[in-house]
Amino acid sequence: MHDAGSAPRSDTRSRVQEVALELFAEQGYEKTSLREIAERLGVTKAALYYHFKSKEDIVHCFTDDYFAKFDALVEWAKDQPQGEATRREVIDRYVDIVLAGHEVFRFLEQNRASVETMHGGKDRLAHVRDRLDGLVDVLVGPAAPLRDRVRASTALIAVGATCRFFLQQTEDRDKLRAIVREIATDLTS
Repeated sequence: MHDAGSAPRSDTRSRVQEVALELFAEQGYEKTSLREIAERLGVTKAALYYHFKSKEDIVHCFTDDYFAKFDALVEWAKDQPQGEATRREVIDRYVDIVLAGHEVFRFLEQNRASVETMHGGKDRLAHVRDRLDGLVDVLVGPAAPLRDRVRASTALIAVGATCRFFLQQTEDRDKLRAIVREIATDLTS
């Protein structure tokens, strides 16, 4: 349970991340200032500075939050019995994470050079591969034949690419989710 003082801070941090992602998408990371983020939020730069010392801090926060969801999924899946039901649930949860965090992934794609120059940026991007490997392990097992590992990797990569590509082309997010889940499940079965 949160105390009365922690909820507003968390909500404010989330709102800062959301607004920063909007501005980064509109103008690019390099062209967006903390002042512009503060203005869009309707707060002073000092109030924003209370939560984040720099744009880089904001990026670290929202990428850490995004990647923590993948890590939690892998940890959850490791404790589940291997089999079709777990594989389907991993795919379902993965699709939900990708759809919910598509703005973060788009940011990482569009601002790769900027992210790599940030403190720990190259490591942050390198760990994407580790996370995908972890998901492949829980989907097909670490000792699975190359063909099964490639199919599982293809399914995961396809989920991300397909969601990003079609999310802006469809108003029916549930239909997209169902189609992507079906295809990813077929690839991992």
